[in-house]
Amino acid sequence: MSYQFRGGGWVLNIITEGKISDKQGIIIVAVFVVTYTMLAGMLSVAHLDMFNGILMITAFFVAVPFLIQHVGGLEYVAANVTPRAHSFLGNMSWVQALGYFFPTLLLALGNGNMYQRFFSAKNEGEARKSVIGWIIGVIFLGIAIQSIAVIGSSYFKGLSETESGRIIVLAAYQGLPVVIGCALLAAIVGIIISTANSFLLVPATNVVRDIYQRFINPDLSDKKMILLSRIVVVFLGGIAFVLIFFFKRILDAAYAAYTIYGAGITPALMAVFFWKRATAKGGVSSILGGLVTTIAWEVANRIQGGLPFGVPAVYPALIVSVGLLIFVSLATPKPDPEKWKPFFKEQD
Repeated sequence: MSYQFRGGGWVLNIITEGKISDKQGIIIVAVFVVTYTMLAGMLSVAHLDMFNGILMITAFFVAVPFLIQHVGGLEYVAANVTPRAHSFLGNMSWVQALGYFFPTLLLALGNGNMYQRFFSAKNEGEARKSVIGWIIGVIFLGIAIQSIAVIGSSYFKGLSETESGRIIVLAAYQGLPVVIGCALLAAIVGIIISTANSFLLVPATNVVRDIYQRFINPDLSDKKMILLSRIVVVFLGGIAFVLIFFFKRILDAAYAAYTIYGAGITPALMAVFFWKRATAKGGVSSILGGLVTTIAWEVANRIQGGLPFGVPAVYPALIVSVGLLIFVSLATPKPDPEKWKPFFKEQD
């Protein structure tokens, strides 16, 4: 959520041509998103996502050909794109490339936002359709977004490492006709708001229902639950705002978040569906192990100015997470079959 705030701040800074500073933009976006989520709740996600989906698909796909034409055609892009050492890996090694691939894959498998939407479907059939549509949409939208970034990088030269994170916003503002550029900027803002309020609602629900109501106050009324959820949304939004200043680049923040989510949560979540021997203690140990390892790796990265041993955090975090899941689960009593039967059609 923190890097969504930064991205929104960049949009405001660019479209006002510097009249709103990055920091002021971040504050405006953070206050808006937290307030909007606090007041609208899950209804905001359901209604906003439908509109955002249509806007994103339309804006990104229409933007690509116009941007190619604006910069001077595919020949110009090919001649001016950043030189690449490898046609497939670019300027990365296999270790670096997979270091980005695995967190993204694991995040997709365990993303709470996706499960939140699947469970909101009116029946199993609609949920299956949504999964198919999600996969297709992610593939094509990913190609469109990355194409805009590559085309933009061939046109906007001399950007610093930090400034290069703004490339898609710059392409929308300076590289497209006004109407299409506005539509693309609206799609970018829609992505930012949708992602941010989703990542506020999911953990707020976890805190209030899965922790507070389950273990502290089982008799929590609906009215108090809503009030407490709003308080937690504000609290989590404040934490996200503070985290913005720990990472210099959006990519760094996204990578750390993907790794914590993917290496910390996904192994335990997958075990729920595919391993009957997994235990609650094994799952909790796995989550904590992946979380702590990722944070320690990122802190070491900041202190020494580079990744320890040049290894991305996902590798040690995933090893620790999966290792603890297996070891602790095998070392603790088997779970009651009633715990895993809802997740398996074949019962033994």
